[in-house]
Amino acid sequence: MQVTFVVLGGSGDLTGRLLLPGLAELFGNGGGEDVDVLAVSQQDWSDDDYRDWARARLAEHAAHVPEEARERLVARLAHQQGDVTTPDDLTKALGRAGGRPVVYLALPNTVFLATLEALTEVDLPEGTTIAVEKPFGRDEADARALNAVLHRLVPEDRTFRVDHFLAMQTVLSLLGLRFGNRLFEPIWNAQHVDRVEIVFDEPLALEGRAQYYDTAGALRDMLQNHLLQQLAIIAMEPPHAIDGASLSARKADVLRAVRPPADMARDTVRARYTAGTIDGRELPDYVTEDGVDPARETETYAEYTVTIDNWRWAGVPFRLRTGKALGSSRQEIAIWFKPVPHLAFGRGTPEPDVLRMSFDPDHISLEINLNDADDPFELDRRALDIELPPAPLSAYGLLLGEMLSGERTLSISDVEAEESWRIVEPILAAWSRGEVPLREYPAGSAGPVPD
Repeated sequence: MQVTFVVLGGSGDLTGRLLLPGLAELFGNGGGEDVDVLAVSQQDWSDDDYRDWARARLAEHAAHVPEEARERLVARLAHQQGDVTTPDDLTKALGRAGGRPVVYLALPNTVFLATLEALTEVDLPEGTTIAVEKPFGRDEADARALNAVLHRLVPEDRTFRVDHFLAMQTVLSLLGLRFGNRLFEPIWNAQHVDRVEIVFDEPLALEGRAQYYDTAGALRDMLQNHLLQQLAIIAMEPPHAIDGASLSARKADVLRAVRPPADMARDTVRARYTAGTIDGRELPDYVTEDGVDPARETETYAEYTVTIDNWRWAGVPFRLRTGKALGSSRQEIAIWFKPVPHLAFGRGTPEPDVLRMSFDPDHISLEINLNDADDPFELDRRALDIELPPAPLSAYGLLLGEMLSGERTLSISDVEAEESWRIVEPILAAWSRGEVPLREYPAGSAGPVPD
């Protein structure tokens, strides 16, 4: 069936940097024959003007896709000028959409609600799907309001709440690791797991995103969505099937059981970077970057530790952390197992077993203790390493393919979206009251130093 991908915010950074390249990958991977793309923006552009803009974005961000595939995508592009919060303009745009429309809100989250409310005054074609980017809302109340309007527009099974981390190869590999093998699931619980760390540290700074980032901060940008979704997949009970309904139900169960940090001063950290050097590149103080308002006290580093109040995970701390302008790119899930109950080898205490699942490159490592080659009656630390082969599609390419085909396996449910805000709102409130000091760390360092 013919599908029209209607991108609201079609001339924005998200569209040019991620959506169009993801679509190009689909076209280059043998898909896209039944997909047309209609971009809606306030630009006074013709279809050809938009194609020229898109061609330049694809050359910059999708050079790995053969030019022939990129040009096939460009030929399927069209543009409609309009205000996405105006029902008449949305009606005109959807009037150009053939087949089944997939309406994608590639917009700032501050205009999600106004756009969805405008769509309630439009006669949506049968089978319309509505996709909403992250962060889904600005707080729990806003997320509930967005869900209420979405439920008026389309059924839940035609709603797609986007979190592209769910389409990353390392995150998807968790499903196979846990539920495709007998080995891990019997020890995947508080009896055997000591702690879990989910870390996404990056050397990148603002990179021109101050308009968004300074009003969001590290916690809203990463810990409220991407990393909590990883926690849910790590901690959920086995699903009946790997499909949208089963996965969403199991993830929602976990998120309902997550308890916010018990002691905000002890269990949360917020900080922002000061001037420093990364790989020979001088970075200024965050507060002096263009577009930053120092009075907001926006954090560029966020960390918190939570627990899960259920039978499987009672007492196990889950530590989530992210930071910008850090000296190293540590991006991994690390599961630390408890030590053996009795050590028969020599003296001392060996390091515990650790399962690491790393991003970019996608890599799985199991660190264990084995007999030392030089002294077979002592222990030596070894790692069993697996480099995952490159995926043919990026996270956005895979996500868009699922969305356009009508699948919801990689979508977030309404309950997950609201529960994620419930978990982090007490942290944000404590930070706004000044209960947790805003620390500083030099760009290029390992992050804030503990007190």
